[in-house]
Amino acid sequence: MSARRASDYVLMSNRNFFLDSQKQLREIADILKIEPEILQELEEPHRVIKFQIPVQMDNGKVKIFFGFRCQHNNALGPYKGGIRFHPEVSEDEIKALSMLMTWKCSLVDLPFGGGKGGVIVNPRKLSRGELKRLSRGYVQGIFPLIGPENDVPAPDVNTNAQIMAWMTEEYSKLKGKDTPAAFTGKPPELWGLKGREEATGYGGVIILKKLQQIFGFKPKETTLAVQGFGNVGFNFTRFAAHDGYKIIATSEREGGIYVEKGLNPEQTLRCLAEKGRIAGCYCIGSVCDLSYGKQITNEELLEMEVDVLVPAAVENVITKENAPKIKAKYVIEMANSPVTATAEAILEKRGVKAVPDILANSGGVIASYFEWLQSKQKILWEKEKVLKELSATLEKSFKKVWGLSEKEKIGLRKAAYVLAIDRVAKAMRS
Repeated sequence: MSARRASDYVLMSNRNFFLDSQKQLREIADILKIEPEILQELEEPHRVIKFQIPVQMDNGKVKIFFGFRCQHNNALGPYKGGIRFHPEVSEDEIKALSMLMTWKCSLVDLPFGGGKGGVIVNPRKLSRGELKRLSRGYVQGIFPLIGPENDVPAPDVNTNAQIMAWMTEEYSKLKGKDTPAAFTGKPPELWGLKGREEATGYGGVIILKKLQQIFGFKPKETTLAVQGFGNVGFNFTRFAAHDGYKIIATSEREGGIYVEKGLNPEQTLRCLAEKGRIAGCYCIGSVCDLSYGKQITNEELLEMEVDVLVPAAVENVITKENAPKIKAKYVIEMANSPVTATAEAILEKRGVKAVPDILANSGGVIASYFEWLQSKQKILWEKEKVLKELSATLEKSFKKVWGLSEKEKIGLRKAAYVLAIDRVAKAMRS
């Protein structure tokens, strides 16, 4: 038998990701007794676009990149979802994530459907000029199919406010008029939302505090391990630390750090920017010193003895292999699908409370909705209003999910999916 490449396993994993998403839908559809014709439409996206993006490189040669945009369902409103730039982007991954976006928008009562996009590329290998041309080329490839009332993209893995600015400018140029509501996650000077970058992490801490109210744990006595120190992971640790929680471990792709006395998120971020790696950034207060902690692997972080585990990096990190070793009492899913279906069943059986991603990390898309409104109306929102409205929306959604979970004696994920899918199905019927 010939040896498989690493990319083959990634493609298999993404295929399983989509199949698991479909399986989950069918299980909920059976509970809700959804009609076969509605289920058939929900099982597959309305449209998957795969297209070539020719980009002139700095050496004068033209290189072809492959882009995707998946539009899953728009019964509740325009398709909504991020665009990721990553070498392992695949059609099945984009399809699965677009379906999750449909449920996420539905669960938190947004007038959006689900979409997702991506480009197969390692953006770290591109110059700023090449990245700009790629971003504009992506918009050129899907221009007729997106727009404020049709499909509203946003940032995702390896994309940011600058890339959204380039895409918004390109869309406006092709449209022939200024159209800031075509994208969200933009810089403030292009009608971007104040607080948008912090929104997902901030929303996760709202969920953490709801668990605190229910179970009565004290922040200063509560330990957290956060896998991932990108935008979501950093802002989660920052807001959690500000509220008195003890962050004893965090990580990025090359490994992590453990600081028994609790680390300083801002100082750790500055140390990471200077060193390029989080290893060695053992920060307490305003000082980083090797004597404060030790280096750990991502695997060790997931299996640490902490009260709350926060996977905030990539999907499928808690699996049937390591689920029996998870020692945390609570899991807050800040990444998309960080827990596989089989792992979820193991955690539930062991009494671990896991707040599903479509609720826990929905702060970002809620803020995107606020930005969409702001861009359409050209009325600026202040950050205080953004965070206040975000908190109210999340608390309302958490209350509904928790209430159904308790009433029906089902897990939080199943409760969230029942509420989300039922709302979409009702919209499709009407």
